[in-house]
Amino acid sequence: MNLQLPPGGLLIGLGSDLIDIERIRGVLDRQGERFLERVFTEEERAYCLGMKHPHKHFAARFAAKEAVAKAFTTGIGAELGWKSISVYHGVRHEPLIRLDGPGEALLKHVGGTQVILTLSHTDTAAMAVAAIVRAVPL
Repeated sequence: MNLQLPPGGLLIGLGSDLIDIERIRGVLDRQGERFLERVFTEEERAYCLGMKHPHKHFAARFAAKEAVAKAFTTGIGAELGWKSISVYHGVRHEPLIRLDGPGEALLKHVGGTQVILTLSHTDTAAMAVAAIVRAVPL
């Protein structure tokens, strides 16, 4: 089995977010490309726009960015921007986080080695939970 979980570890930060999918659909309808370019990386936009219901996938990624920012206790702002946090998929289609340079520096600063993420959505809501962990030898 090829699992990517750290072999033992310490939880440094935990964040979650729940968002109404219609809220994201409304912002997409009003702001369109301006919103997408401000909040999502090119990779995220390509993935979501390729799905049957893109707004659900954008909502889950929006929740992921909020959850990661909450795990860092910074929120979205000076330390972490919207595009500092990018969601992509691993080999088993599991959601993974990619941080930009300042995000990686922040991860190192708080003593973390990895951000673990889970996403879910229904027809009406999307949620994410993010954990910052530091792998420790067993």
